[in-house]
Amino acid sequence: MDVEQPSRAGTLLRRWRQRRRLSQLDLALLADTSTRHLSCVETGRARPSRAMVLRLATALDIPLRERNTILLAAHHAPEYRESSLTDEAMAAVRAALDMMLESHEPYPAVVVDRHWNLVAGNRALTVLTDGIPPSLLSPRPNVFRLTLHPDGLARRLANASEVREYFLERLQRQVEATGDPELQELHEEVLRYPVPSTTDDDLAEAGQTSPIQVPLRVRTPHGVLSMFGTMATFGAPADVTLSELAIELFYPLDDRTAKALRSLAEVSR
Repeated sequence: MDVEQPSRAGTLLRRWRQRRRLSQLDLALLADTSTRHLSCVETGRARPSRAMVLRLATALDIPLRERNTILLAAHHAPEYRESSLTDEAMAAVRAALDMMLESHEPYPAVVVDRHWNLVAGNRALTVLTDGIPPSLLSPRPNVFRLTLHPDGLARRLANASEVREYFLERLQRQVEATGDPELQELHEEVLRYPVPSTTDDDLAEAGQTSPIQVPLRVRTPHGVLSMFGTMATFGAPADVTLSELAIELFYPLDDRTAKALRSLAEVSR
């Protein structure tokens, strides 16, 4: 965690207010304070109390990691602990993650951190990672690199162009919402990857009717498998690590895909 200087607290809060596109009046109303006091805090004429920092952070929906940074910048102790998943206190969390991953088989599922690095995955994930070179799988695989890199899943996607466009928009929105420099670097990197070429078969696959705007259509020896993903997070986390975890569960979009995934699971047992 980067420790900011006390005089930086107001600057950090102002940046988050501007990122959320709120006026001082808007934020003052949300945080039940006065615009005069908020102005003094942002300009450094007043140091915010611990309670005020937390109220403003809640109103601005600031991630827990950054809330701790602002508290330190205002010369207060951090509010939220940051645990390792291997800590004893996280045993229930590990058990919950293992249960979700295993119970979701034969369909793929992954756990990712705030930078979309894979923390864990189930056995069914191999349908998406088969053929991906070791250089993309180690030391820590990243969802965006695995999906969009020309040597990754992109070369097996029947709708690679629309998946690329959707993923880039998704990542850009997250960069704008968080201001995270590592996510910004990741966006700039994957944006430089070559645009996949599109065949007539790809256009036909992309043009299929679906209730999901951009599913994953993956070419496999069993034909094109179509899947969509859902995201889940932990409710009301009080730990930085836990607040930054997300679980993505993939589901079959049609009966052919469901049958193929079940068959693959039987073969791998």
